[in-house]
Amino acid sequence: MRPPPHAALLLAACIGPLLVLLPILTILVQAVRIAPSDAADLLFRPLVGQLLDNTVTLVGASTVSAALIGTAAAWCVERTQLPGRRAWAVLVAVPLAIPPFVTSYAWVSLSNGLQDFAGALLVVTSAYYPLIYLPVAASLRGMDPALEETARALGCGPARCFWRVVLPQLRPSLLGGMLLVALNVLVEFGAFSLLRYRTFTTEIYAEYRTGFAGPGAALLAAVLVLGGLALLAGEAALRGRTRYARVGRFTRRPPTLLRLGWTLLPVLGGLALLVGLTIGVPVGMVLYWLTQPGSAASSPVTATLAGLVSATLASVGFGAAAAALTVALAIPLGFLAARHPGRAVMALERTSFLAQGVPGIVVALALVSLAVAVLRPLYQTAGLLVVAYSILFLPLALVGVRAAFAQVPRGLDEAARSLGLAWPELFLRVLLPVAGPGLGAAAALVFVSTVTELTTTLLLSPIGTRTLATQVWVDTSTLAFAAAAPYAATMVTLSLLSTWLLVRRFGAGAGVAT
Repeated sequence: MRPPPHAALLLAACIGPLLVLLPILTILVQAVRIAPSDAADLLFRPLVGQLLDNTVTLVGASTVSAALIGTAAAWCVERTQLPGRRAWAVLVAVPLAIPPFVTSYAWVSLSNGLQDFAGALLVVTSAYYPLIYLPVAASLRGMDPALEETARALGCGPARCFWRVVLPQLRPSLLGGMLLVALNVLVEFGAFSLLRYRTFTTEIYAEYRTGFAGPGAALLAAVLVLGGLALLAGEAALRGRTRYARVGRFTRRPPTLLRLGWTLLPVLGGLALLVGLTIGVPVGMVLYWLTQPGSAASSPVTATLAGLVSATLASVGFGAAAAALTVALAIPLGFLAARHPGRAVMALERTSFLAQGVPGIVVALALVSLAVAVLRPLYQTAGLLVVAYSILFLPLALVGVRAAFAQVPRGLDEAARSLGLAWPELFLRVLLPVAGPGLGAAAALVFVSTVTELTTTLLLSPIGTRTLATQVWVDTSTLAFAAAAPYAATMVTLSLLSTWLLVRRFGAGAGVAT
């Protein structure tokens, strides 16, 4: 039997990682080319010190806040006799489907007093704590209850058992979630722009608008890239020094749920407050402004049906194109990672995941520079924007594609080849159909992420093209809250519907153990 064409697959698998490296190397080369004296003048300014303080403080505070809220919510849902556990499990995760700049739009339209550090902390914590809640809840569901039962039998109370037994086992998922929160806050632009809170991303955008990818923007972008890569390296180092084991690996039984006792009302009140702040305010303010005329806002602009339809079609079109291209780029590498792992494949896979630490504004800035310098016909085209989406969301697709191929029985390959199928025919007629659901899940994740993406879209979208995300940002920036409401409502609906379909088709709900 002829082995699969590793050389051809490796060549195809290299495309995605090379695209990921392209913006990183472009920005770093631009930064290195700046004279040392000029670089020092640009970096060692009071403004850069303020940006660094704002960014680092907010990243640290929001990561800790999200970790506390996400872990506490996961524990209450998964480990206690909480009334309505299934409903709470869904409600606590829903804020992940509401874009941060929509949450920012809601709070800004409610009160101008939140345009400071406290407002920024509230918005990003509300938007990103589910990134910790979801993996921690999954770890709690998969954890062997024998560990806790043994600790309690040895005299550990609930609090001591959590700190000494449960929390160490949650460390991988907790660190992974905290990394995601830190990276997302580090690269966030839309929410901070609407809150008038200055960070590296907002200043890079301002530098780009005034100097068109000048040295100031390149240096700040390089600092941002190095910060993201440092977070990735730090999380890997912390996670790599520990080892975890599971007792009763091949058995799974539900844990004994703890009685809340006198803490029942405070827990219910805390969860209700959390849901109210993270879902009630954004959805409520969008619905409020939907019922108001344009004159009710500071800027009396009214949304039009034609504009709403055009923005919706643009968002859906970009989302579909990005999903198709990103999954296509992920398929060769995902297949090799699942079936033929090796050093070369591992290196390509790790390179692809560097996109997690590269802000969208940096990708857009690098592609703008390349398009202007050497790819002029691609400048401000839909194709270049779709490529940028694929770079940003390749890790999302790669995780789903690799899992899909890992679940395909290896015997199918051998049986198909024994029947005379050539490798391309085997791949198209056997492997892809069997892995189809997993590939669909990966495409859905990319689609949702693309529809709600703002920063890259602002910089790379063709002239005259407006998406739902950019229209919300434009209208909110001019205080036209009523005009922004239909676009925000449509975007949130698309995101929630896509997420619901994804969970219903490919995932299992949390909090279902009895």
